[in-house]
Formats: sequence, structure tokens, C-alpha cells
Amino acid sequence: MTDTAATDPQSAATATAKTAVQRPDVFAFFDEATNTVSYVVKDPASDACAVIDSVLDFDYASGQTDTRSADAIVAHVQERGLKVEWVLETHVHADHLSAAPYVQERLGGKIGIGEKIRVVQDVFGKIFNEGTRFQRDGSQFDKLFSEGDSFAIGGLEGRVLHTPGHTPACLTYVIGDAAFVGDTLFMPDFGTARCDFPGGSAEDLYASIQKILTLPDETRIFVGHDYGAPGRKEYAWETSVAEEKARNVHVGGGKKAEEFVKMREERDKTLGMPRLIIPSLQVNMRAGRMPEAEDNGKTYLKVPVNGL
Repeated sequence: MTDTAATDPQSAATATAKTAVQRPDVFAFFDEATNTVSYVVKDPASDACAVIDSVLDFDYASGQTDTRSADAIVAHVQERGLKVEWVLETHVHADHLSAAPYVQERLGGKIGIGEKIRVVQDVFGKIFNEGTRFQRDGSQFDKLFSEGDSFAIGGLEGRVLHTPGHTPACLTYVIGDAAFVGDTLFMPDFGTARCDFPGGSAEDLYASIQKILTLPDETRIFVGHDYGAPGRKEYAWETSVAEEKARNVHVGGGKKAEEFVKMREERDKTLGMPRLIIPSLQVNMRAGRMPEAEDNGKTYLKVPVNGL
């Protein structure tokens, strides 16, 4: 048998090109009001892109929504003549409202989330005493992803990792050399996500982080939030697998599961609830849509008295 890759330079170059890791263009949009980072992920070889974790601005005191954060993404896409193929959610966010339906209306694309959204809808459907009109089957979304699923953004290949712990439905989207981890990991100097929401688990989060850290060291990691850290003057949202493994203050340096779980559970007991958790959950479990209007034509969000 002849090894053509070894004897034919053109064949060798073709083989190398096929195995080369794709590098998407990534544009970040930081919303300081909620410390959320949204992303436009572009195929460098075409005009195809995806939007990840968009934000709908919401003033709790007045009950007014605003689209200025989402409009920045819309303007970016339109000015560059891009085509949105996916509007992706890493999970049901508890700290901001999703602008996915607005982005889809303006730019197109399919709205996707993890298939465990059904679990989240069941839990919070009961907490907010939703009636039978609220479907708990994930049908509000265009695509429900499972572990190992793949999708395309033009010529870019994306694959799905189920990374629960913060919530049961959390996903990491691995697109070429970039991983969009949502709230599972933060910058190395800030650590990891809380696990005390219904369905959360510190044990699951540790396992999910270890899954992410098996990606190649050079994999770029894009986090869903940044709150700053002591000694760091600016917000940041891009790191790498190698940096997280070496320096993450909660899991870096080979910390064991038992140590992490103890730290995470003790820390979570000291944390207050996110300011927008009540409106966020009701809207985001509906794929970013408001509850149905009542008989007076107005839409209302419920506030459970004395906690969730």
C-alpha cells in the first residue's frame, strides 16, 4: 500500500486542510446593566452567522421593555450584509430577558435551546402556576438540541455539549475553535456559575466543566457574563481551555470534585437572587415571548410572594 499523503505534497496539503480547525469570527456585545455578553458568530468564508444569548432590555420599575441592546446586534448584522441562520440560547437565563423573537423577526434564523428545556418548563410552570395554555414540551423553540447534535452556520460546523449544573438545560456550543459556555464557566479570575436554582447541581456542574476542559487547550472560551474581578479594571469575556485549567479560581489546578462541591454549595448560600429572575424565567421559558395577553389586552408577569 502506498502512503499518498507522504509522497504527494498536494495530497498532504489537502489532508491538512480537511483536519484544520475552523476559526469563526466572533463579535461580542456587552450589556452592562445585566453584565451579559451576547455574540454574533460568523463563518469567515460566507455571510452566514448565528446570534447567541441576545438581551431584551427591561425596566422592572415601569414594566417597560426596550430593544436598544438587540438593535446593536441587528445593526451589526445588517450593516455587514450577514444572514442569520441560528438564534441560540445557552440556557433559560435568570438575569436577563431574551430578545430571541425580536432578533428572529428582524433577521430570521431558527431559535434553538437544549432539549432539557422541557424539565425547566415543567418546574417553573408549576412555580408560576401557569395554566394548561402554557405548553411544557419545548414547542416554543424551533430546535431542541441534545448531546452530540451538530448544526451548520454556512460552512462552519457546530456541535452541542450538554453541560448541566447551573440549570438542567445548559448547553455549550462548540463552533470551530470556539466554545460558547453560557454561565457554566466565567473568566478564570471569577470562577464558575451558581447551582442553587431549581434543578441545579454542583456535582453536575463540576462534571460539565470537566467535559469542557477536555477540549483542546487552544480552544477559545467565550463566557456568558463578566462581573469584573479584584485587580482587573476592564470587563472581559474571552479566555481559553488552557487558561481555565491552569487558573480558574474555582476549578483550576486540578481541584477535586469534593472540594469544588463544598465550596460551591457554601458560596451559593450567601448569594441573593438576580434582580430580574422573576420576569426573566417567565419570559425565557417561552423562548423570549411574553405570556399571553389577558382579556383586557394587557400582558402581566406574576410575582410569587415569599420567594420561588
